[in-house]
Amino acid sequence: MVNDIEDIAHAVEAASAMGLFASPPRILALGEPTHGVDAPLRLRNGLFRQLVEQEGYRTIAVESDCVAGLLVDAHVTTGAGALDDVLEHGFSHGLGVSAAQRELVCWMRAFNDGRPASDQVRFAGFDGPLEMAWAASPRATLTALHRTLTDHVGPGLVPCTAETLDRLLGPDDRWTDPEAMLNPSASFGRSAEARELRLLADDLEALLHSWAPHLIAATSREAFDRARLRARTASGLLRYHRKMADASADRLARLSGLRDEMMAGNLLALAERGPLLVHAHNSHLQRDLSSVRMGGQRLEWWSAGALVHSRLGEEYGFLATAFGTLRHQGVGVPPPDTVEGALYALPAPTFLVSGSEAASVLSATGPVRRTSPYFGYAPLDPAHLARVDGVVFMKDVPED
Repeated sequence: MVNDIEDIAHAVEAASAMGLFASPPRILALGEPTHGVDAPLRLRNGLFRQLVEQEGYRTIAVESDCVAGLLVDAHVTTGAGALDDVLEHGFSHGLGVSAAQRELVCWMRAFNDGRPASDQVRFAGFDGPLEMAWAASPRATLTALHRTLTDHVGPGLVPCTAETLDRLLGPDDRWTDPEAMLNPSASFGRSAEARELRLLADDLEALLHSWAPHLIAATSREAFDRARLRARTASGLLRYHRKMADASADRLARLSGLRDEMMAGNLLALAERGPLLVHAHNSHLQRDLSSVRMGGQRLEWWSAGALVHSRLGEEYGFLATAFGTLRHQGVGVPPPDTVEGALYALPAPTFLVSGSEAASVLSATGPVRRTSPYFGYAPLDPAHLARVDGVVFMKDVPED
């Protein structure tokens, strides 16, 4: 029986990560407690590289715009596009400026060079085209889906013309007004045009699926999957815009839930083509109810990880990352009565522990949750520790 936390600490390596599971999970997700720090991304890069080279994982998905991510995937698989342009336009949330993201893209391109397509590692964004202050217009995804169906199924079966879509969509700035995030009356999401577009998006997606055998034969499985992605994204954006226009008390919680629903749909679709590595904030990947305090109220929603786990069960694996110090962000040495405090007492600068074993070892001390010094930083919740497959701990995280 393990009695000491140091007895369960291992190097952050592919073999240690795989040792946490009875069999390799179809989706292996690695979380981080905050964004905007390169050190944990470089640790991610090293671990993911080993998992690709040693364990056969062939897709890496990150918390970034799923449609924009197609540019990155084209670059790493074929060399299309200049690297700087791909980093600028292929990532959302400002992620492309990170040196660690550049390192990941460059390594993926080098790994794929000369390999057959069936053995290449693929890139994907799995977030919606969403930012904290706005959501994208559904124009790009709807019109691309409409064009695919018109070209390969025939305009006679498509439920509307391109001109009708263009009229209903109108100018993009009616959708992307940043005031709409906090002011429901500024949102276009409950207009008559938006309601009609939701029905048309549903009809277009139904037509896409009902003609799947023909579309795959006429184009390719790859092209069909891209059309599915655009169909999911268009419908998800229209649901999101509708909720932005809702003034009810659950508005912000439901928006958070809708975002994670989009994430989960993308992850499940990506997992259809093979084993998948995922990186995002811990709150999007945990198996438990996510929550945050915003505007004086507590928001709760089921994360993408919880939704995927409900479908895949043990085929979904989750490693959370925790920090000891992040001094440039005001995160000092953790109190000893927290999970981070217990892990900080170990000498190694980085290591991996089993979540269930750590929960068992620490249960006698009854650790409390560490106080978060700023919005967006999520310390580990001791109540969730047993439902985390592993914890990657970084003792002192440097400023980039």
